[in-house]
Amino acid sequence: MEDTSFAVPVTPKQIAYARSLALKNQTLLPWEVQQDRRALSSWIDAQARLKPVSALDQLPSSKQVAFAERLARIKRRAVPDECFRDKGLMSKWIDGNR
Repeated sequence: MEDTSFAVPVTPKQIAYARSLALKNQTLLPWEVQQDRRALSSWIDAQARLKPVSALDQLPSSKQVAFAERLARIKRRAVPDECFRDKGLMSKWIDGNR
């Protein structure tokens, strides 16, 4: 006999939970995943394990700020204000002023 597989429809509860995870993790819920219960279940499992993205994750750490301020005093220059809002920019500023 031929083995045919078909998509099992998703449940409304699955879709609701998947949408809430997508919002929390700031990611897209792919359309093709929404068409199959097993695919959506796998997507939910993967998203549930992720740490949610928050605005605080983008801020530099206190150690990073302290180090940058110490460098700024030594170099007699100011740390740009935008560096205090983005850890990537702060890291680049530190690397450029060592």
